[in-house]
Amino acid sequence: MVYWLFLVSCGIAIFAALMAITRLNASHALIYLVITLLALAVVFFLLGAPFAAALQIVIYAGAIVVLFLFVVMMLNLGRRSVERERQWLLPGIWVIPSILAGGLFIVLGIALIGAENQAMIEGEMIGPRRVGAAMIGPYVLGVELAGILLLAGLVGAYHLGRRYLDERRER
Repeated sequence: MVYWLFLVSCGIAIFAALMAITRLNASHALIYLVITLLALAVVFFLLGAPFAAALQIVIYAGAIVVLFLFVVMMLNLGRRSVERERQWLLPGIWVIPSILAGGLFIVLGIALIGAENQAMIEGEMIGPRRVGAAMIGPYVLGVELAGILLLAGLVGAYHLGRRYLDERRER
């Protein structure tokens, strides 16, 4: 049973990742990225790491993708934004991501309903205390550098986008 749940989750993750890479619209790519990250969270849960699955959902599918979406929305300023938003709200655009997300919810439901979570592969459980101690201890430099890198990327994207928009307005 675990094998099939794992294969379904991996298949959804791979398909959604390919869709995220091949989308021309950045907002659509971000929707598929969220599906990919949720599928990876299900894989973490099946491997016996529910805390890592929760972190995957909260930090990556939540905070990081919201940051990306903020940058995409900030750079898509202009006259055509109304037409773009009308195209994004077409119901047909949401069909494939909805089917993929529904498949993940079914897999997670089967894993959670299993008798005392027998769907999980046996392994050592790592709790929040050990993760926090690792982030504050030996990996504190890497965590801080990643935060600074994300902030620098956001500021750089803002300035590059502003310069591009200012050049377009001058024409």
